[in-house]
Amino acid sequence: MKRRFSSLVLIAAMAVGVTAAPALAGPRTPDTDCLRAGQATLRSLGAFKAAAKGQVNYAAFDINSGTIYEGSIGVDLGDEAYLPINEVFQLHLDSPELFAWCD
Repeated sequence: MKRRFSSLVLIAAMAVGVTAAPALAGPRTPDTDCLRAGQATLRSLGAFKAAAKGQVNYAAFDINSGTIYEGSIGVDLGDEAYLPINEVFQLHLDSPELFAWCD
């Protein structure tokens, strides 16, 4: 639980840092290509419904996961990172550089 909280804090801090500068420049239309790529990735893995319920451990995709998906998310999320789907979607919009499928 402590690792999950630390992961959420790290992701939130990254999202705030990335969104602060564009906010000063004025409103912009979000690029949804990355968001759609993330949704397609979850669907291809058969995990979209589980993600919608917050049942996907995104730590399996991080840079230190030790799984075949290692490096798909460019940050260490610890051992467990079950995130609500709306937070995952917002991260795709705010920080596309974190996701390999958004390159």
